[in-house]
Amino acid sequence: MSRTLTPARRRTAAAALTAALLVPLAACSSNDDTKKDTAGSPASGSASAAPKANLTVLAAASLTNVFKTAGAAYEKSHPGTKLTFSFAGSQELVAQVAQGSPADVLVTADTKSMDKVKADTGTPAIIAKNRLVIATGEGNPFKVDDLKDLADTKLKVVLAAPEVPAGKYSKQVLDAQKITVKPVSQEPNVRAVLSKVELGEADAGLVYKTDAESAKDKVDAVEIPDDQNAIAQYPAATLKDSKNAEAAAAFVAWLSSPEGQKILQDAGFQKP
Repeated sequence: MSRTLTPARRRTAAAALTAALLVPLAACSSNDDTKKDTAGSPASGSASAAPKANLTVLAAASLTNVFKTAGAAYEKSHPGTKLTFSFAGSQELVAQVAQGSPADVLVTADTKSMDKVKADTGTPAIIAKNRLVIATGEGNPFKVDDLKDLADTKLKVVLAAPEVPAGKYSKQVLDAQKITVKPVSQEPNVRAVLSKVELGEADAGLVYKTDAESAKDKVDAVEIPDDQNAIAQYPAATLKDSKNAEAAAAFVAWLSSPEGQKILQDAGFQKP
């Protein structure tokens, strides 16, 4: 089922926006699926039967590192498909889809963002989960031990903006503990929060565990107890306007396969 074609001017503007964010990978191939209104199946896929295609994947910023690794692995095992990733905050990705941006797959860092474009996607599949940690400078120079320490007005704290999934999760955990934090800035995505801490422009920030892990030589991660934390879910879905429906569904299915799951979990993501 396709949605109404967007006007040419709208398509052109959306394509320009996507192109500005695209992160290309090396070429190779795809996986197998039937063309239907679902996230994709079968999970295992057959490289020999997989359709070849150039796929554009819109993915949450917190997936930047792991999807580069996953994309390279997918291309290697599926010769003929090229994956191009566009990483941004989930709210930005949803806006691109709503504007008719040409893409094949959408992966967000929360289900609410995906729900906003459910008329434009196949049925989503949760491919991974994540959790928050407090990122501090290397060696934790300000001795941040828990969420309550973030309320110290002498501490420069950065958070993701409220409309970003990481920002929503941060607000959720802070509100639950009745902790008021006055951030020095609110960033457009979680990777920007991490960058501020890495560069010493902030003393602490709430990021996903996987983000802190990706920069463990530059930041320390202070764990947040399970009963005070929030679990982030990552849904993946094909886009109905994709010109490569079978190949897109095959890639989404592969993310839930043993190979895809091993890459995600090796990067610190939790099982879906």
